[in-house]
Amino acid sequence: MWHGRFKADTAKTVQAFTQSLDIDWRMYEADIQGSVAHAKMLGKTGIIPPAEADKIISGLMAVLGEIQAGKFTPSESLEDVHMNIEARLTEIEPLGAKLHTARSRNDQVATTTRIYLRTRLNALRENLRELLRVLVSNAERHTDIIIPGYTHMQQAQPISLGHYWLAWFEAFNRDKSRLNFALDALDECPLGAGALAGSTLPVDRMMTSELLGFSQPTRNSLDTVANRDYMTDYHYFASVFMIHVSRLCNDLITWNSQEFGFIVLPDEFCTGSSMMPQKKNPDVLELARGKTGQIIGHMLDLLVNLKGLPMTYNRDLQEDKRGLWESLDTVEAVMKILAELLSRVEADEKLALAGLEKGYSLATDVAEYLVMKGVPFHEAHMKAGRLVGWCVERGIAFSDLTLEQWQEHIPEVDSAMMGILSARESVRRRNTYGGTGFEQVRNQIEEAKSRL
Repeated sequence: MWHGRFKADTAKTVQAFTQSLDIDWRMYEADIQGSVAHAKMLGKTGIIPPAEADKIISGLMAVLGEIQAGKFTPSESLEDVHMNIEARLTEIEPLGAKLHTARSRNDQVATTTRIYLRTRLNALRENLRELLRVLVSNAERHTDIIIPGYTHMQQAQPISLGHYWLAWFEAFNRDKSRLNFALDALDECPLGAGALAGSTLPVDRMMTSELLGFSQPTRNSLDTVANRDYMTDYHYFASVFMIHVSRLCNDLITWNSQEFGFIVLPDEFCTGSSMMPQKKNPDVLELARGKTGQIIGHMLDLLVNLKGLPMTYNRDLQEDKRGLWESLDTVEAVMKILAELLSRVEADEKLALAGLEKGYSLATDVAEYLVMKGVPFHEAHMKAGRLVGWCVERGIAFSDLTLEQWQEHIPEVDSAMMGILSARESVRRRNTYGGTGFEQVRNQIEEAKSRL
C-alpha cells in the first residue's frame, strides 16, 4: 500500500514481526460490514459513482462468501485482516481499489473492533442474564434451607441459603451494569475520522454511523484514533466479574469439603484423583478461581500499554486486542460453565444445622432479646458474651442449657426466650428489609425476577 514512498520491500522478518492476522482475522465479518457501509456512503455522496459502489459491495459479499466457505487463505505479507480483504476484493473487482477513498486503517480498525466487540459484549450480557436467572432459581429452591453465615471465616449467624444466592445475584447484577456501561462506551462510530484529522472529501459520517447501528459518530477525530477507553471499560467489568466469580468459587470449594459438607457439587462437574480413589475434586471451581488473575492481567497489560503513548495513533495499539480476545473467550467460558454448575448444586441442611449447633451463632439473638426486655445493648452484649465464654470452657452448647442455667447467668431470660433459640426461628425473625428472613427472601426473589 505504501510502495509509492518506499524504494524497498518490507523485510520478511519485519512482516512476520508486525503482522496481526493471528489477532484480527476473527474480525473479518465486522470488517466487511464496515466496508459495505463505507462503500454505500461513497456512492450516496457522489465521491464515487453509485454504480461503482454497488460493484464494490458485490465484490465484498463475494469475499465474505469465500472466507465462510474456507476458500480464502489470508497472507501474512498483507499484515492484517483489513488489507487481505481489500487485496482480494480488488482481484475480484478492480474497482475495489477505490474502497479506501476517505478512509485510513486507523478509523477502519477502530470501527471494525467496535462492531466486533459490540457483538461479543451483547452475547456476554445474555450469558450473564442466564447466570442471574440460575441464582434466582437457586434462591427459590433453597429459601427454607439454613446454613451458617460467616464473618472472618467464623460462624456468625444462621442465614437462608436462598439469601446467600441472592447476595451473588446483587453482585453479578452490578456487573451487568458495568457491562452495559462498556457497551454504551463503544456506541460511537469512528468511521470517517481518517488517519487522525478527518478528510477533505465530503464524507457523510452520520450515514455510516446509522448504517452500522451506532447512536452517533465520534466527536473528535484525534480522540477517535487514540481512544481505547471503551476497552478499559470492558476490562474493568471483566476483572470485577471474575473477582466475584473467584470469591463465590472459594465459598463453594470450602463448603463442599468434608470439614463443612453442607454444599454438594454435581459429580459431572468434578474430577477424581489418579491415585486416591475417594477423591471428588472441585476442579471446575478451582480453574475458574485460577483464571481470575489472567483477566486482571489483561486489564493491566492494556493500561500499561496506554500509559505513555502520545496522541494519536501508535503501532503499540496493535497489541490492544491480544489480551482482549483472550479475556472475552475466558469470561464467556466461565459464565457458561458456572451457570450450568450452579443449577445443579444441592445442599445438605442436616450437616449445616449440625455445624450450627456446635457453635454460638444465636448469641446475637440473645442480646437482642434482652434489648427488647429493656437491657441496654452494651450490657446485653456483655452478658451474652460471658455466657458464651462459660460454655466454651465447659464444652457445652446453648442447646444444652436448661432454663435455670440461663437464668443463673442472665436473670432476664424467661421461658419465652427459650422458644426462639433455634436456627430456623432466628432466620424467620430477621424480617427487616433486605434481611435473611424467609419472608424477606421471597420478596427479594420476586424483586430480582422483575429486574431480570
